[in-house]
Amino acid sequence: MTTPAVQPGLAQTGTPPHHWRVRAQQSVTYEVRTVDGVLDPDNPALIEAGATGRGSGPRRFVVVDAKVHALYGDDIRHYLDHHGCEHALCVLPASEESKTMDAVIEVVSGLDAFGIARRHEPVIGIGGGVVLDIVGLASSLYRRSTPYIRVPTSLLGLVDAGVGVKTGVNFGCHKNRLGSYFASTVALLDRGFLATLDDRNVSNGLAEVLKMALVADVRLFELLEEYAELLLAERLTGRTLTGEVVAKDVVGRAVDGMLAELQPNLWERQLERVVDYGHSFSPTLEMRALPALLHGEAVTVDMALTTVLAEGRGLVSRRDRERVLDLMRRLRLPVWHPLLAPDLLEHALRETTRHRDGRQRMPLPVGIGRACFVDDLTVAELAGASETLRGLAAPAVDASTAGGAS
Repeated sequence: MTTPAVQPGLAQTGTPPHHWRVRAQQSVTYEVRTVDGVLDPDNPALIEAGATGRGSGPRRFVVVDAKVHALYGDDIRHYLDHHGCEHALCVLPASEESKTMDAVIEVVSGLDAFGIARRHEPVIGIGGGVVLDIVGLASSLYRRSTPYIRVPTSLLGLVDAGVGVKTGVNFGCHKNRLGSYFASTVALLDRGFLATLDDRNVSNGLAEVLKMALVADVRLFELLEEYAELLLAERLTGRTLTGEVVAKDVVGRAVDGMLAELQPNLWERQLERVVDYGHSFSPTLEMRALPALLHGEAVTVDMALTTVLAEGRGLVSRRDRERVLDLMRRLRLPVWHPLLAPDLLEHALRETTRHRDGRQRMPLPVGIGRACFVDDLTVAELAGASETLRGLAAPAVDASTAGGAS
């Protein structure tokens, strides 16, 4: 929309304009659906996702996490063959070290060789958050936008990476420095994939569930607190009646809370975001600790640190801080890491402030289930909180995780 005097395309009398203002809006709609047995040949959800009915038969370019391919590659091929779908598979390693533009170029090269129709043959990404981010960025770039489908196979993907619109890859020593906002057409969430997830990655995903609980959903925290061991033992796959009810509730509340926060602010025009909780110091920590720390583990250390900070400011009681750290340990997550030193904290604070347009906009918990934002953290306060946290973590030092954290 423009002012009439300078609107493009209108016949003008007299001197033609030399200044135009163009304003347009783009509506974004995407689906997030829970599905059981997404690779069951009798389930049409995957082959119908994003389908337009155009063409003589379905064709799909599928990008698969290498570990997922080892477990489910035959099932994926059988599913596509069953539906008469011409297809090509691109298998990618899934690690933070391989989450680069080189991986994006590999996907784009495959798309070009396969020759997909630009609007009618959606790309399918099947894997954890790393692969989904790569596929999303490649799809946003290929012919400037190509529809794609997300099928997260990790718990972190189910509740976080698979349901938003952000895509990204790492650049240099910076996490997700290159990326875009590009929604998948459909995200299909199938908890069945969690049955083959290793113990550490179940905990890793529960870190992002805990994030939503700490800043937005006290009932979700209570569910985690009551059923932590059951959720871990059953991998949220509902092996018992109680386990099924709790797992559905936990995943449903986590996804709903995430989407409620994301929907009004998909392009992050507003930089005070409660979903940034746990993501202020963790990007620097995670990248410096590679490959020792998983994403959710780094996020948990960040949350433990900011919980102690919040206690120091009177925002969180000692009892609630104890509950939070105890639950982290019960979920088999680290609460401290040796790299959490003043130099790292200073660098991370500087990077976060730059990322948030010159202000800290630091989310801190208020009790359990709410949050506030502060702009006045100092390196001295951070260093003091880190030392306090180290003391609180000391009894668990002998139970260090693979990342050297307690």
